[in-house]
Amino acid sequence: MIDKPLLYAVMILLSVSLIMTYSLSSYVVLRLDYLEYHFFIRQLVAVSIGFTIIIILSKMELDRVFEKVGLLLFFGFFILMIAMMFLPSSIVNDIGGAKRWIYIGNVSIAPVEFFKVGFIFFLSWSFSRKLLEKGDIGFWEEVKIFSPYIAVFLVAVIIIAVYQKDLGQVVVLGATLMVLFLFIGSSWRFFLVILSSVFMGVVILILFAPHRMARIKSWWSMAQDNILSMLPFESLQSLRIESVKEPYQISHSLNAIYNGGYYGQGLGNGQFKLGYLSEVHTDFILSGITEEFGLLGLSFVTFVMLFIIFRIFKIASKVKNPMYYLFSIGVGLLISFSFILNAYGISGITPIKGIAVPFLSYGGSHILASCIAIGMVLMISKKVEKNSKGEMI
Repeated sequence: MIDKPLLYAVMILLSVSLIMTYSLSSYVVLRLDYLEYHFFIRQLVAVSIGFTIIIILSKMELDRVFEKVGLLLFFGFFILMIAMMFLPSSIVNDIGGAKRWIYIGNVSIAPVEFFKVGFIFFLSWSFSRKLLEKGDIGFWEEVKIFSPYIAVFLVAVIIIAVYQKDLGQVVVLGATLMVLFLFIGSSWRFFLVILSSVFMGVVILILFAPHRMARIKSWWSMAQDNILSMLPFESLQSLRIESVKEPYQISHSLNAIYNGGYYGQGLGNGQFKLGYLSEVHTDFILSGITEEFGLLGLSFVTFVMLFIIFRIFKIASKVKNPMYYLFSIGVGLLISFSFILNAYGISGITPIKGIAVPFLSYGGSHILASCIAIGMVLMISKKVEKNSKGEMI
């Protein structure tokens, strides 16, 4: 028997996604002269296919299907991301120097969303086969053992951060990889060295990308007063910048959140979706939800998201197979980091990363990839011992 509470929680967020996609896309529909239900229908198709995938995967036999699905996701979409660099512009549009989507007719696919799930599988599959019984080893032996995984990650970084110009996805993958290193027993020395290296790598990727530097400066111009006022060192005041383009997206996002108050303006009554927040049904969907349903609505969505993460981690803690354990942990971390980065970005705590909110943001690729991940976790949940009421024991 699958874990029904996890399935029901995902269904709730997918339903909220459909409602908010229709409500928050109203201005974009008028501006682009689309049919009234354009975005709603596309999201409905994605959610319907995603839910069907969840049901199909959850009913399949774990030991026969799990590895095949995982390997297909990893190798298939890894090769596809590499191929994107060489495909013609009629299939892969170059938007601002970034090649993130493959277009087939009216359908677009973002391979990185599926690759993330495949990458988590690859790590859990390989770790469980080679590393869980490694015992006590020295630092340089750890470097030698983990270097193949770091090499794969670096190739992914080059493809995603350099060619696709999507640093947010790299941050999510990198954070997940680092935590999984701890779960399989890496030493703190190795962990801190790798963490420092990753931090330096992110800094370099930011410094050599003008659009990222502009985004950092834009965020800093808004956050500097609050941060510098807490620091007593006079010399640090030189970090203050005066002339920079106003970070209007974050400002409008914060205003939308403030305008929502405790109970919101009501479904369809949001004001900042009317051209102020251009990506309100995608990257800024949490701002849109808060304006229309207030702190109460945001709290409900956050509670359901945390419940999903909790159920995934609970499944991981109960399953005995190390590969299934690590995969479930990895999926929980992917969802957690994506939600945190988006929430921090739209509230101005960190620069905006363009990360979709799992199960909520408009977009077929991330909805389908998230549903595949949940379907695989539900497959795993069938291996967990349950009582007569279907509760995990």
